[in-house]
This record gives sequence, C-alpha cells and structure tokens, in this order.
Amino acid sequence: MDELHTEHDIEAKKAILADVEKFGCHFALIPHDNYLPGFAYTIGLYKTYGHPEIICFGLKTEVLGSILTHVQDLIKSGESFTPNQLYSGFLEGYSIRFVKVNKAFYPDYLGYAGWFYDMVFNFSVLELVWPDKQHNFPWDEDFNPDWKFSQPLLDRNMDFKFYEERNLAVYTTKQAFEGDPILYVYHNEDGDWQFHTSLNPDLNDAKLVCLEEITKLDPSINEIYHLQYGWRAWRNSKKDDWEWIENEPKDSDSN
Repeated sequence: MDELHTEHDIEAKKAILADVEKFGCHFALIPHDNYLPGFAYTIGLYKTYGHPEIICFGLKTEVLGSILTHVQDLIKSGESFTPNQLYSGFLEGYSIRFVKVNKAFYPDYLGYAGWFYDMVFNFSVLELVWPDKQHNFPWDEDFNPDWKFSQPLLDRNMDFKFYEERNLAVYTTKQAFEGDPILYVYHNEDGDWQFHTSLNPDLNDAKLVCLEEITKLDPSINEIYHLQYGWRAWRNSKKDDWEWIENEPKDSDSN
C-alpha cells in the first residue's frame, strides 16, 4: 500500500509540473469519501498569472472541473477576482462569491499546492462559494440545511475544523477532563464521535459533552476533523502525530 501511494505521489507531482509548464495551471481533484465532500483546487495560477489559487467544494467532479477551467480562462484574459463580490457566469442562473482562505487551512486541503510552492505558504487562495437554489449562501440564516456541510468556509472557524455543529453531543470519559490526554478517537458508522484517554474505557466514567468542548480541551483534536465514518485514530502521547485506519469489519456469524 505504501509503495502504491509513493508511486501515485510521484506521478501526481510529475503531472502538476507538466500541466503548469504546458497550460499554466493544474487542477487537483479530490473525490468525496463517506464523510467529507469532494473538492478541487488550482495549482499554478499564482505562479503563472500572479492570481490567487482557487478552491471549490461539494459539486460534481465534472462541474468542479468546468468551473476551474472557466476561472483560468477569465484570469488568462486579464480578469481577477476579489472576496465578497457577486460574480455570474459560473453556475447557470446563480451568482457565486469568493472568500479568502485562511492559511491555517492550507495543510488540510492544499497539500500538493504546498509542495509545488516548496512548502512556503506565501501564495494566496480564494474559495469559490456557491448558493443554494434560493440564492442563499452558507452564512445566510435561510441556507438549505441539507447542504450545510457540503462546503466548509475556509475563511473562519480556525478553532473548530469539524463539519458538524459545535454543540454536537459526543462521547468521552471524565478522565479527559481530569488531565489525561485523549489518545483514541472513533468516528462510528452512524456518525457518533468518541474521544477516549484509554484503549478500554470504563463505561461508568462516560460523559456526554459538546464537540466544541473537546476541541477547546485539546485543540490538536482538530487535526483529525477528516476521520471518515467507521474509522479510528490514535496516538501514543499528546506530543505524537495522529495515525488513523478504517475499523476492521465485524466478523459475521460462522455456520
């Protein structure tokens, strides 16, 4: 698996360099998983045209590709985009806006762009934000709640990177609030989150708290905001990096 990942990484980097050299830009397309939406972003706009890179979430892959192609064509012709203005022509019948991506999110979503710019995050990025069918944007009170988690807003909430509400009820144990570090995290297939200080917690110590309380208790929990349904994460100590893997399927009853 590691060899396959390494080979894919090498080929991806070759494609980025070749596309930027030939076309001025490369599109990185990240498919959705069972938890997070798919997204796409440009690599090379900043180098080639001096324009911020663009990232967009939550639409079909072909739509994301079409939007980024349109973006590059407009920038190539001399147009530039700025935050908080309405722009038409990207989605038929709807206007879009851009917001400036906070650099705290670059490592989370823009890994290959970081590599391309030698891990010097002095390039800028704009997020293209689309409305619901009633023309409400995600920050509007009446935005369609079914689409609320389709596109994270990367200009805010640096202290809370999870897609769920801050007041989502999650499971932990009293030891987490008594000073023991959280070392084991589970994102159940039904969407429940568990944050534990030991591998085999005592149910008598269970607590139900808001997800925001967990991130305030330990901000490094934000590093695993992306944990898919049915996956778990762990670390040996609070100073160590998180590791994660899909839970092994439960054994079926044998005959």
